[in-house]
Parts: sequence; C-alpha cells; structure tokens
Amino acid sequence: MVEAKVRLIQDMQFAGTATSGHSLTLDADQEAGGHNTGFRPMELLLVAFGGCTGMDVISILRKKRQQVTGLEMNVKGEKTSDYPKIYKEVHVEYVVKGKGVQKEAVERAIGLSLDKYCSVGATLAKAGTITHSYKIIEE
Repeated sequence: MVEAKVRLIQDMQFAGTATSGHSLTLDADQEAGGHNTGFRPMELLLVAFGGCTGMDVISILRKKRQQVTGLEMNVKGEKTSDYPKIYKEVHVEYVVKGKGVQKEAVERAIGLSLDKYCSVGATLAKAGTITHSYKIIEE
C-alpha cells in the first residue's frame, strides 16, 4: 500500500510526505491565498507522469543496450474549463540524447511505457487523451 500525509503549514502551503519518506511543498499563487513556495497539485500530476514514463523508457533503452546520455520529458497538459478542471489532453515530448540511439528502440520503449507500464499515464488516460512525440539528439 502506498500512503501519503499532507499537512497544512500556513495559509495555502502544505507539506506532503510519502511512504518512501520523501517530502515536498505544495502551495498556491498569491491570488489564491498562497505564497508560491511550492508545486501546485495539478503540476505534480504532470511531473509524476514525466517521471513514471521516463523511468520506463530509460530502463527499456538500457536493456536494449542503447547508449543514452540524457533523457528529458516535456509534459504539457490542457485542462477543462469547468470544475473540477481535469486534464483533458496531455502531451509528452521525449528528448533522447545519445550515441547511435536507434529510432525503433525509442519508439518501442515509449510504446511499452504508454501502453503497458506507466501507471500514472494509465490513470491520466482514463480522464483524457495522451499524445506523444520524440526527438533523438546525436551526441
């Protein structure tokens, strides 16, 4: 079981701690009564998705013995205009850096992550559409 504890610090600032023992700060902007000292909850969903799919992709590419020297996921989400303002569209761009990285290996790794392994992506996909793109940068 995964657990999290989120505790009010002051105003709209909260401290979140997970089962792993790691913590982070959440806050709102000043218009919403916060002080902009931490992540917004909806931002964390995109960060979590980028991390989840990134861990899958790098693991698969390493198993395929691809010489990846860098991996970046640029995640953008478009929310609905009505409350609860969920993500209706999410796009993730994978930027793979490396030496002789094969296009087919990247495509396969991304496909496996999005279709089979990434639980955060699967959760987001139940609410909206996920699209992706990638580019390979030779180093």
